[in-house]
Formats: sequence, structure tokens, C-alpha cells
Amino acid sequence: MLQINTQDYTIVFNNEGFKSLNTFLAKNNYSKIFVVVDAITHQHCLTQLLQQLETETTIEVIEIESGEENKHIETCLGVWNALSELDGDKKSIVLNLGGGVVTDLGGFVASTFRRGIDYINIPTSLLAMVDASVGGKNGVDLGHLKNQIGVINTPKMVLINTLFLDTLSSIELRSGLAEMLKHGLIKDKKHWQELTELKNLTLKDLDRLIYDSVLIKKTVVELDPFEKKERKTLNFGHTLGHAIESFFLTEQSKTKLLHGEAIAIGMILACYISEKQLEFPAEDTEIIKNYLIKLYGKIAFSNNDIATVIELLKFDKKNEHGNINFVLLKAIAEPKVDCLVENELIYEAFDYYSK
Repeated sequence: MLQINTQDYTIVFNNEGFKSLNTFLAKNNYSKIFVVVDAITHQHCLTQLLQQLETETTIEVIEIESGEENKHIETCLGVWNALSELDGDKKSIVLNLGGGVVTDLGGFVASTFRRGIDYINIPTSLLAMVDASVGGKNGVDLGHLKNQIGVINTPKMVLINTLFLDTLSSIELRSGLAEMLKHGLIKDKKHWQELTELKNLTLKDLDRLIYDSVLIKKTVVELDPFEKKERKTLNFGHTLGHAIESFFLTEQSKTKLLHGEAIAIGMILACYISEKQLEFPAEDTEIIKNYLIKLYGKIAFSNNDIATVIELLKFDKKNEHGNINFVLLKAIAEPKVDCLVENELIYEAFDYYSK
């Protein structure tokens, strides 16, 4: 279990990753190495990375502020300016050391600086390891609207080292677990069952399960790199989940939700809608709902909250010709894309979630 080879790059696991990184840097003779971190990974992860690097090339560290609220174009401007002021050129490389905000934003900055320079993702959160850092999607939010600006451009390598997970809280680990659960629901029933049957999640368990989850995403992405059909299935739970996440980011009276917490709600809603539109088994809807609520808790939504969330759906990046396209399930591991859903059924799904 050392690496996964994609069509464009390699995903390398644990200590083999640092060896592969040093070999790659030596082979490519970069003019400068830039490491993008946020305040958290600067404090907890940067030293570990720098101790592993074996290179004479100059290394510069660029720090951004932590949190989804800083995943915007103004932060990119700061990083672009830093790259320019520190003499970054076409032969520079960016190492993105952090969670999904760092890998998404850092990949976007690298893909657009000097019309594109090389970058490598070194995810430090579970969410980034199984989702954000893999697949070549890079970008930033537009105000509170998720991932509206971006490009698809693959990294030169992804290094996944579960030792970085020691720095995460249990809440952050649960957030990443939501994407792994999603991978099981859309592609592999056995993966879903293994994840839900874990009594105490250990790093040893995670090594294998992360590998399996990344392999699922890699398989889906290679079928459809530019999200015309199969790759859309990775958005299961995300149509309403992203709208819910955006809503809680902007409402001052609400406590912000982590990405995985919002996606968990989105998956429950999507399962109920699947049951009504595609005859997804009601017993599976109930099992999924009970498990996810036990794991993530339950959030209260007023009718006004739901109306605002539905209004935000029109900004979903999967929309085409004014239609809001949902990913639904005919059965576990049998997704259907481009499903249209009436608002009345969305209200009904929220009612089901709340009961």
C-alpha cells in the first residue's frame, strides 16, 4: 500500500511520500520551492516537512490565514504578490501543506501564476486527503458561494501521510469521514459498511480506509476528468450540502458548520429525495439517517432557513440551463446524475431530517 498511479500523477502514502518527493525535486531542478501553509499547519506540520526535504534549492514559506472564510480571491492576490516579490518564476514549484482550503487555493494560485507552474499537494486533514487534494480541482469561493472560481489542473504528486492526522481534533476527523462515507454510498457498498461498523477509529484503520477511499475517487475521476457525467456522482449530498454550508457561513446568528457536517445533512436529504423519486429503499434511508445523525448530531432549520438554502441552490456549480441538478441514488453504489427536484420535495426532505 505505497502508492496509487493516476493517468497524470502519483499519490504516495506515508514515509514513501517524502522519499518520492525528494527524488522528484532532485530530478526536476526547480529554481525555487514555495511552501504554502496556513497558521495551523505552519505551527504543527511545517517543521516535519522541512526536516524531510533533502534539497539545496531555496525554500520560501508563504502563510495564509486559516479557515474557509479566507478561501477567496483576495488571499490569492496576497500569495501571487508574495510569489512575485520572492522571485518566483516559471521553473518554481509550490508545495501546498494543509487542509482543503490550502490545497484548493494553493493549486489555483500555482495553476494561474505565470500561466501555470508545478505544484504538489501535501494534505494534512482527513478531508483533504480523501477529497480536496485529489482530482485536480482548484479554486476559491465567490463571497459565501462555494468554489465558484477555479480550474481543473492536476498536481505533479500528492503525498498522504496519516501522521499529520495526529494534529486534528475528533470533530475535524469526523468532517473528513463524511466524504469517505459518500464514496461508499456512490460506488462501493462494502466501503460504506466497513466505515459504519468501526467502533473506535484508529490510525491503523484509517491507513487502509483512506487508501480505499482515494482509490474510489481516482477511479471516478479518470472515467470523467472534466465532470461531464461520472464525476458528477462525487457531488452526492453536495447540492444541498454546499448551500447549507454557505448559509451557515453568512448567518451571523448561526454557528458555522464544517464541510463534512453540512455534507452529512445533504446526504440525508438526498437519500430521502432518492427514495421518493427513484425508489431508493426506505430502510436504507433510515439506516443512513440514523447513522449520520448519531455521528454528526442534528441541526435545527426554520422554514425561513430552508427557503434561504433553496435560494442558494441556484449558484450550485453543477447547474445547467437554469436547472438545479441533483445526484441521487437508485440503490447504494447506484447513483444517477442530473436529477431535477421540486422545491416541495426539498421541504419534505428537511421535514424528514428534522423528525
